[in-house]
Amino acid sequence: MPGSPYLDEPPKYLTTWRRVLAFSIPSVLASIYLAVIFDVVFEMLVVFTALLALSAIIRK
Repeated sequence: MPGSPYLDEPPKYLTTWRRVLAFSIPSVLASIYLAVIFDVVFEMLVVFTALLALSAIIRK
């Protein structure tokens, strides 16, 4: 990889966008599907908002 800071290959447990999206997109899509099926879309949005706000507060 030109311009890569790693000599041979990236570290084994390096979190990259590819890995994050690989498990988050299917999880979010499944959650949305189940929320629509069980008619709890608003509650799902509230939970997602709370989790993202909590994540932002923790990272601060």
